[in-house]
Amino acid sequence: MKYNFDEVIDRRGTGTYKYGELKNIFGREDLLPLWVADMDFATPPFIVEALKKRLEHPVFGYTMPDPEYWQVVSKWIEDHHGWKTKAEWMTFIPGIVKGIGFVVNVFLKEDEKVIIQPPVYHPFRLTPQGNKREVLFNPLQEQADGSYKMNFEQLEQLIAAEPKAKLMIISNPHNPAGILWDKETLQILAHICAKNNILVISDEIHCDMALWGKKHIPFASVSEEAAQCSITFGAPSKTFNIAGIVSSYAVVPNDQIREKFFNWIEANELSMSTFFADIATMTAFKEGEEWRQQMLKYVEGNVEFVENYLKENMPQIKALRPEASFLVWLDCRGLGLNHDELFDLFVNKARVAFNDGAMFGEGGSGFMRMNVGAPRSIIKQALDQIKQALS
Repeated sequence: MKYNFDEVIDRRGTGTYKYGELKNIFGREDLLPLWVADMDFATPPFIVEALKKRLEHPVFGYTMPDPEYWQVVSKWIEDHHGWKTKAEWMTFIPGIVKGIGFVVNVFLKEDEKVIIQPPVYHPFRLTPQGNKREVLFNPLQEQADGSYKMNFEQLEQLIAAEPKAKLMIISNPHNPAGILWDKETLQILAHICAKNNILVISDEIHCDMALWGKKHIPFASVSEEAAQCSITFGAPSKTFNIAGIVSSYAVVPNDQIREKFFNWIEANELSMSTFFADIATMTAFKEGEEWRQQMLKYVEGNVEFVENYLKENMPQIKALRPEASFLVWLDCRGLGLNHDELFDLFVNKARVAFNDGAMFGEGGSGFMRMNVGAPRSIIKQALDQIKQALS
């Protein structure tokens, strides 16, 4: 079946966050929104049909997961990422950011601290801080080609100076730059954290969106040290555009970490998913490969379109090609604008809503994060509006 990703779907009036929060976030509503990390493509029709079929039954009472559920999830992870997991390692969680909050409260004392690596997804900072934990920063190192690497020397110095650092949160693949961390990098990170008794959360929500034939490597798969010091979070929500159907999961190989974490989750009845989540996830993982491949090909075309458009029309703005996901990190420093001027250019002059790079922390100023998970006509419209604003 050939899926149509060029179809423009009006999401207004559906309670969608990317439109509903424009006024609060950007100060105006007349913007083309390419900021929130969900896609404007139709949710795959086989998922929609599976949900419709369930809705034909008129009773929506308490439900339990399908007996196959975790086998289906495990098979998907092994088939796509080569990581052999076990069903008993897994539990449902009601969202990955919520999961971060759970880990903070279960494993950290009030005076213990969290390490993150900016520029990075801002809830990595906001969630621990909101739970009254101090956040420490180990910024990524920008390379000459615009890519990034982890700074291990700096990390070890930070840990030596901060003995209360007990949790590290990593983004794998990295958001916002779309980095697929290589095996050696993850092994070194795992060794540093294991020897310093630091628990690692690996947020792998974008793992199924590796582009151009590249491969995602799960953190816990790179070594026994990594497996024994980590909690992995995943979900089908980004890949299959079902973020509104909360269907996240945690994978914990270590017995002691798992017992402590899962007992807390179960005691608070946070491991109980809805039947929508179960149906959508199983259907996505059983029937979704062809749709996923076509979607990734379309997203690759959108990334290439952005790259070529900028080179031809706005060479002052450079796109860092993501290795995974539909989020493009735009280096706007060549425009020579300060933060307020850059915001004014995009929002008030170009009338587009991208994520302000500064929100991702140190190293993010002068950047914008653009969501290219949309019909190409919408991507072109946004770039045309920026070009017009610059001229």
